[in-house]
Amino acid sequence: MTREIALLTNPTAGKGRARRVRNETLPLLHGAGWRVRSIEGRDAGEAADLARKAVADGVDALVVCGGDGLVHLALQVVAGTEVPLGILPAGTGNDAARSVGIPLRDPAGAAGRLLAWEPRRIDLARSGHRWFAAVLAAGFDAVVNERANEMTWPRGQMRYNLATLAELRTFEPLHYEIDLDGEQLQLQAMLVAIANGPSFGGGLRIAEGAILDDGLLDVVVIGPMSKRELVRTYPKLFRGTHVHHPQFSRHLARRVTVACPGIVGYADGERYGALPLTVECVPQALTVLT
Repeated sequence: MTREIALLTNPTAGKGRARRVRNETLPLLHGAGWRVRSIEGRDAGEAADLARKAVADGVDALVVCGGDGLVHLALQVVAGTEVPLGILPAGTGNDAARSVGIPLRDPAGAAGRLLAWEPRRIDLARSGHRWFAAVLAAGFDAVVNERANEMTWPRGQMRYNLATLAELRTFEPLHYEIDLDGEQLQLQAMLVAIANGPSFGGGLRIAEGAILDDGLLDVVVIGPMSKRELVRTYPKLFRGTHVHHPQFSRHLARRVTVACPGIVGYADGERYGALPLTVECVPQALTVLT
């Protein structure tokens, strides 16, 4: 079937990988008879405007070629609508694509998922008018993000590694006040994460076992631990085995408010806003081509 899609690319994603992925997949889409409106913005604002215009023009799908930041931008356009979102992963994290099983290093395979046109409805998280797909980080990981964003050197993953080491020297457990569907909690923790999907940060499975269409948010708490123990536990996040640590706990809720003085939350890797934040699960808010 002939379809018309908008293909929004962030050409700088993945150190230029997004441009290569787009160029590799375009012939596959054209060969299937699809009409592709290829768009890219000079900045995030222009990219969002172009995406909104394409959706308003009636494209059959909005497809993004980039990383989680571009997926996050696209969510603000198509969430709550009937317009499907397609993903050609080409960033450094790609947690949104990972959570729905899209091949991360196989552009032809990812394009094949689009061409198969098998839409799936999944939940999204929303705070105010802003949506996110994966995880809202609100603890040690968010503090690291804040420090990294203030650094001008180096670039890439090394900047986050250095920011992590710098924060480890002084970081202490934080005091949180959390409301889970009306249940009040006060606790000390290294981090609190509000998750719609299982992973963030390029495959850190902080909410291992989270289900994308259960109508619930997974609220993960990592309780106080020594810096040495935090370093030892970190690699387990890639396998999801940290869930067996005695300081790990998980709560399920439809609506969550989290407060912690001085903490700025990051969702889908993007700076989201200072706590307190109230997040709700919106069931089946997104159609994604998986």
